[in-house]
Amino acid sequence: MNMPIWLSAAILATLLPASGVAAESLRVGWSDLLPAGGSPGWRKMSPASTATPPALATELGGKTVELSGYLLPADREGELVYSFMLVPRRGACSHMTQPPPAQIVRVVPERPYRLSMNYEPVSVTGRLTPGLEKTQLFILDGPAVVESGYTIRLAQVAPAAISDATPSRAEGRSPWSFIDNPHPAGTQAADPAGSLSSTR
Repeated sequence: MNMPIWLSAAILATLLPASGVAAESLRVGWSDLLPAGGSPGWRKMSPASTATPPALATELGGKTVELSGYLLPADREGELVYSFMLVPRRGACSHMTQPPPAQIVRVVPERPYRLSMNYEPVSVTGRLTPGLEKTQLFILDGPAVVESGYTIRLAQVAPAAISDATPSRAEGRSPWSFIDNPHPAGTQAADPAGSLSSTR
């Protein structure tokens, strides 16, 4: 008995395991998550303002994307991480300035990810869903509520090599510039005569 091609395809689609990752993904950067004409708008750690809802890049909604960033665990057991925040800079959401929701992605891996360190650089691939969501994290400074603007579920997660020097729309306004480049060009660390670090 011959089965119509469309019926065969429909049956095959229902039998294949569900996955959050399609065959092809769109490589995006952090500036792509900002709405058109938007700026990162870094802010100090404080309860999110409800006066103006944060703007998101809704045109990426439902697309399978690949994004690299730094992993900050939200739900973990030992080295295994079951969900985490993906942030554009090392130190974000900790004792440093919290990025706006459009620069935070909540990630639920397809399989628990084995963490080697906080703020480990990773690459995440999966379907991006815009939508505000608050998550409580327990970090160095105690509990903190972080508001993410996007979620990726059933994500594939892999270690990544990331350069913090990657240009973006946020360049020049990052609160971490003093870490990335503690001594601007033409200056050097002060080492006054007689300090403990000077040799005699």
